[in-house]
Amino acid sequence: MFSSLSRHKFDTVRQFDHERPNLARMYDYMLGGRDNFAVDRQATDQLAELIPEAVPLARANRAFLQRAVRYVAAAGVRQFLDLGSGLPTQGSAHEMAPAARVVYVDHDPVVGAHAKVLLGRTGRAVFVEADLLDPDEVLARVGGFLDLDEPVGVLLVSILHFLPDSAQPQRAVAVLRERVAPGSYLAITHATTMGRLAEERASGAHRGSSTGGADRTPAEIRAFFGDFPLEPPGLVQAVDWRPDRPKLVGDWSLPSSLMAGVGKKAG
Repeated sequence: MFSSLSRHKFDTVRQFDHERPNLARMYDYMLGGRDNFAVDRQATDQLAELIPEAVPLARANRAFLQRAVRYVAAAGVRQFLDLGSGLPTQGSAHEMAPAARVVYVDHDPVVGAHAKVLLGRTGRAVFVEADLLDPDEVLARVGGFLDLDEPVGVLLVSILHFLPDSAQPQRAVAVLRERVAPGSYLAITHATTMGRLAEERASGAHRGSSTGGADRTPAEIRAFFGDFPLEPPGLVQAVDWRPDRPKLVGDWSLPSSLMAGVGKKAG
């Protein structure tokens, strides 16, 4: 007999079209996860044939997130806000900082249904379905779980390059910078041309079309941090941001198309 959690997971997942790939589940498969369907695996394998950098890019991105969360947690921050999170699985923030409170935010209802099951027993991590482009709503909805008068680690990992300037992501991030408490951190990854192409093709595989997005220069990516000073080593390739082990021979082929940095609000 199913447990109540298993039954809920079965009832929730069967609502979805298993014949259509979903980017968040494809990303989970790229990371070696199990929260994906055959159609997601097939689409990912086809993508990897077209763009061999796609899977290494996804893994380099997740490895940065893990290092950044551990770094911010070691600085004393005990709460995180992960925007455009995708599925909270395979080394997500709540696993890297198990003593912290974590809110995952995504506007994809498929992500929401899976996330609520995955996080059902964690106690210190929750999911909120909202759009990061409406930061006032996001902050209002997470205020009951996070103490916004205390420092928070804000994660914008592999999401901003999907948002064109016409969507005003700069304004949304500026609101977040203004509203978080002094001592808060902002972690960002942003793909450059090749990296965004890989992720955009993955997104197109499940949406049927390109998502748009934006190619931004390092200076434009740096502008998302506003007046937050960057923690060393600054804005660099994701694989070069405070690596936790020496590069091996195979690592030299990792993608160099993903910029990453962590900034801290003074005060």
